[in-house]
Amino acid sequence: MNDNENLESGELSFKLQAIATVVYDAVQSCEGDTVAFLALLRQLELLHREIRDGVFQESLPVNRRQLYSLLKDIESEGGWPYIERRRLQAFLANLSQEAPAENSREVLESDHSFAD
Repeated sequence: MNDNENLESGELSFKLQAIATVVYDAVQSCEGDTVAFLALLRQLELLHREIRDGVFQESLPVNRRQLYSLLKDIESEGGWPYIERRRLQAFLANLSQEAPAENSREVLESDHSFAD
């Protein structure tokens, strides 16, 4: 790696850290607000999709040597970036598992209020 590549890598690292700091600040400002968290996650997913389908797609290798280099980097640096979208069914399954306990608690509380 030459000095110019080291400088560019350092600048990129600094910019990525700045992005992470801004995202963590946004997370803290969303604390306790599920709708705000959803908005933040949607924005991050949108940015991911725009970058992936736009400039990243355009920058993919055009020859075998470049492809090998990219695959080697992916393998050594932790895999392909992916933002998982939680399935609504899984969310509802978790919710329905918690619901019986909450419903029985509500019934007990309402029974208790009628007894007073």
